[in-house]
Amino acid sequence: MILFPAIDLKEGRCVRLVQGDMDKATVFNDDPADQAARFAEQGFEWLHVVDLDGAFAGRPMNAAAVDAILARIALPVQLGGGIRDLRTVEGWLEKGVRRVIIGTAAVRDPDFVREAARRHPGGVAVGIDARDGRVAVEGWAQTSEMTAEDLGRRFEDAGVTAIIYTDIARDGILTGLNIEATLRLAEAVSIPVIASGGLASIEDVRRLLQPDCQKIAGAISGRALYDGRLDPAEAMALIRTSRGAA
Repeated sequence: MILFPAIDLKEGRCVRLVQGDMDKATVFNDDPADQAARFAEQGFEWLHVVDLDGAFAGRPMNAAAVDAILARIALPVQLGGGIRDLRTVEGWLEKGVRRVIIGTAAVRDPDFVREAARRHPGGVAVGIDARDGRVAVEGWAQTSEMTAEDLGRRFEDAGVTAIIYTDIARDGILTGLNIEATLRLAEAVSIPVIASGGLASIEDVRRLLQPDCQKIAGAISGRALYDGRLDPAEAMALIRTSRGAA
């Protein structure tokens, strides 16, 4: 199980939203690269970055901030937000992003995801953001009729390296991960699934390390890390102990 600290970018700054609402943004750091360096120093193994403005605009909008993060840290970075074509995928991978996360385009243009994954093995993940089990797109501004499981199954044979599953209703409000829905998706596909939305405390980490959650490959933590509800040292120690026991 990998714990991914999250950096959400809005107008070049590191922010957290509440349920994806851009009008409810709290700025936690004016220097995203500095925040990335802090996460690296705390012992995290990956970094999860989202270009929030890009998710709404449909193209990268915080490239300078992402470039600064990549220049500052050696951690592998997964990046989502505004990635809608092969040129953008390849541009980010060439800059050093380890894997890109395709969200809206996975619903609108699944063939694009398949082609990107074929060209870049291990470099393409799919972001599935759901509200009441239905997939949301365009920076969560629109909800489709498709279920998370239906979308996940589309990419079973596509070479996608991971699915990041976010429960929008829980995102940013610290009510705990939606383990039930995440497991439902993880059991419907063979692609590794990463949980996102609502991670609140060390209890969520403990829950993810229970035997019945073995199909969940990781989890993303945002606000709980920023406001001190989740201690990085405690979380990473728990994960390392679990790996040793396994």
